[in-house]
Amino acid sequence: MKKLTGFKLLAVFAVMLLAACGNGNGSPADKGGTAAAGSNAGAADSQGKPYIPVISKGFQHQFWQAVKQGAEKAAQELDVTITFEGPETESQVDKQIEMLQAALDKKPSAIAFAALDSQASLPLLQRAQEAGIPVVGFDSGVDSDIPVTTAATDNKAAAALAADKMAELIGGSGDIALIVHDQTSRTGVDRRDGFKERIESQYPDIKIVDIQYGGGDQLKSTDLAKAIMQAHPDIKGFFAANEGSAIGTINAVTEAGKTGEVTIVGFDSGKQQMEAIKSGVMAGAVTQDPIGIGYWSVKAAVQALNGEEVEKMIDTGFHWYDAANMDSEEIKPLLYE
Repeated sequence: MKKLTGFKLLAVFAVMLLAACGNGNGSPADKGGTAAAGSNAGAADSQGKPYIPVISKGFQHQFWQAVKQGAEKAAQELDVTITFEGPETESQVDKQIEMLQAALDKKPSAIAFAALDSQASLPLLQRAQEAGIPVVGFDSGVDSDIPVTTAATDNKAAAALAADKMAELIGGSGDIALIVHDQTSRTGVDRRDGFKERIESQYPDIKIVDIQYGGGDQLKSTDLAKAIMQAHPDIKGFFAANEGSAIGTINAVTEAGKTGEVTIVGFDSGKQQMEAIKSGVMAGAVTQDPIGIGYWSVKAAVQALNGEEVEKMIDTGFHWYDAANMDSEEIKPLLYE
C-alpha cells in the first residue's frame, strides 16, 4: 500500500511538472509581443530575438498608451521583443524601481527607461552598465551619463513656449500659478523651470503666486487648483504641466464657475484636454510626439546593441496647439485620444 501511494504521488508530481513546463499559452515575450503593467513576461522569446523591457513613468494616461504604440511599432520593424510597463500612478517611485530591478534580473539585451526620480534609479542603472546592458532614457532622463541616449522633448524650451502663450493670453500682467506633476523627474523640473524662468525674465508684470505638485493625479490636481483659487481669487491663469495636471485644473476651473475668467495653458494631449480646448475652457497646450518618443526609445536601444553611434540626445519635438490649428495636417497626427 505504501508503494502504491508513493507511485501515485510521483505521478501527481510528474503531471504538475509537465503543466509548469508545457504551458501552451506562452508569455507576451515568447510571442514577440508586449506586456501590460505588472507583467512577468520572460526575458527572451523562443526565436532568440533581443529582449528590451520598456519601463515608463505610468500606464494610466493616454500619453503613455501613445508611447507604447510607438515602441511596439519599432519592435515590429526591427524584429525585437519588448515588454511595456509602468506603475499605476506617477508618484510610485518605489514601484518603478521594483520594475527596473525585475527587468534587470531577466538579463535583457537593453533597457529603455523613463525615470520618475532622476536620482533613485542610479544604483540599478549602474548595475546595468556594469553588466554591459545599454540603457536608453526616454521622456525623462536621469542625472547621469549612463544612458547612451535620451529620446525626449526639450521640456524647458517647450515650457518656455507655454509661458509666452500665457503672457499673450492674459495681456502681459496678472497673477498666475503652476500645477506640476512632480519635482523629482526631469520632465517635472524642466517644465517648471522652463516656464518659471521665461516668465521671470521676460514678463515683469506677471507674478507666479504658487507652484503645487499633484503627482500627475487629476483628483489631487483639482483640489490643488481649487485651493489656489480660494487663496488668490483674482488669479488670471494656470500652467498645467502634464495631462493629469491639466485635467485636474480644467475640472477645478469649471467647478468654480470661472470658465473664461481663468486662462489654462496645458501640456500634452488626450481626449479631455482636446474637448476643453474646443469648448473654450482651456486656451491651448503644448503637444509632444509620444509615438516618436516610444519609437526612438526602442530604435536607439537596437542601434546601441548593434554598436552604432547614437546621439546623446534625441529631440522628438513639440508644438503649440489650440482650437485654431488642432485639426491641421501638422498638428492632428500628434494629438492622441
